Amino acid sequence: MSLKVVHVVFVTALSLLCFGTAGTLLARAAGEGGTGSDLAWGLVSAVSGGLVVFYGGYVLKKLKRTAYL
Repeated sequence: MSLKVVHVVFVTALSLLCFGTAGTLLARAAGEGGTGSDLAWGLVSAVSGGLVVFYGGYVLKKLKRTAYL
């Protein structure tokens, strides 16, 4: 497996994890039992997911001449 494939797989998995966590925490914060901590960590997770997507785009641009296999 090339470095490009490893990055695509892990960036995809990590971004799904970050955005899923953000959605869960923000939904909990919006509910009746939500706390400020849920809101803060939800926002941190959403920003982290955005940064991971940005990083993935950067790496793909940097490795555009590298083959996938």
